[in-house]
Amino acid sequence: PPHSSSSPSKKLMEQSGVAVQRFYVADTASEALEAAKRLNAKEIVLKAQILAGGRGKGVFDSGLKGGVHLTKDPTVVGDLAKKMLGFNLSTKQTPKEGVKVKTVMVAEALDITRETYFAILMDRSCNGPVMVGSPQGGMDIEEVAASTPELIFKEVIDIFEGVREDQALRMASNLGFKGPLERQAADQIKKLYDLFLKVDATQVEVNPLGETPEGQVVCFDAKINFDDNAEFRQKAVFAMDDMSESDPTESEAAKWDLKYIGLDGNIACFVNGAGLAMATCDIIDLHGGKPANFLDLGGGVQERQVYEAFKLLTADPKVEAILVNIFGGIVNCAIIANGITKACRELELKVPLVVRLEGTNVQEAKRILAESGLPITSAENLDDAAKKAVAAIKK
Repeated sequence: PPHSSSSPSKKLMEQSGVAVQRFYVADTASEALEAAKRLNAKEIVLKAQILAGGRGKGVFDSGLKGGVHLTKDPTVVGDLAKKMLGFNLSTKQTPKEGVKVKTVMVAEALDITRETYFAILMDRSCNGPVMVGSPQGGMDIEEVAASTPELIFKEVIDIFEGVREDQALRMASNLGFKGPLERQAADQIKKLYDLFLKVDATQVEVNPLGETPEGQVVCFDAKINFDDNAEFRQKAVFAMDDMSESDPTESEAAKWDLKYIGLDGNIACFVNGAGLAMATCDIIDLHGGKPANFLDLGGGVQERQVYEAFKLLTADPKVEAILVNIFGGIVNCAIIANGITKACRELELKVPLVVRLEGTNVQEAKRILAESGLPITSAENLDDAAKKAVAAIKK
């Protein structure tokens, strides 16, 4: 599921009345410099905006080290931004070559006297949302859970009634907020829950939820994950997803409602259903081949999708054979067969094609393939299909 960290998250939190640092987003060095002056802050933090963690320890291909920089002098922000914008930032969570930075965030740096961890997530075992918090924030929460599990506090939320007053105050107190800060933190917790519901999030993680020397409770950094199934009613949120950071083939596949994941083998798989697709990858492996991808057509497949899927598969230079494995329940095999023959003709298929069809309208489908005059090898079952696909490459 898509997630957003930093500026998109900050915008969403700000819209829900959550306390965040004052910030601007800039896509040129001069804008960044302008923003730094406009902030008029004691200290400024400049952050490269990419959807990946570990930015602080990252490295740019411009030679600049660190995707997050602190400075008390606003005039140096422009030069720092020059070394970030248009360059690739590699962190432990990005591909090796890194991700190109197109925007930077310029924010007011606030002193943090104490860092806590707070998250709301959908939890299967509780059938709904759960709040998780720890007074030990700012660091790796997994480590806290492993070494001092007693410092992790949970509250199960009833989705029909929301976060109760006593729950919010108890969590604030467990997070170590004292006196008037306890009330302030409880209010922030409730606002974060409102945001969680409003954007159809599966997780809102704030690390750290900190307190400043002036006695403010502030969300300093957040990561939000969204439910893919809510895309139809969260258009604004999903529009923030930076597709340029995703694999181009995967993005193209998503346009046609195809689930595609590139692998490093040479036998392309074209399957309906995620379970069957995984089994197909496994059985190719079993017979000594290597799958080039995972491609799930899903249930309501149309001829056009079959064509687009073939286009994606044949565009991959690694592909030396294609294995089609369709078990037609909801899927009509004849539609698939028509799509395959049309795609083969129009795309002038150059690699061996092995097809195994089973289920709805399969006789008609087999007739279409047999009479197409195309070099298609048909297979009786999955095992047979995998053997034939592997053999086709060895020729």
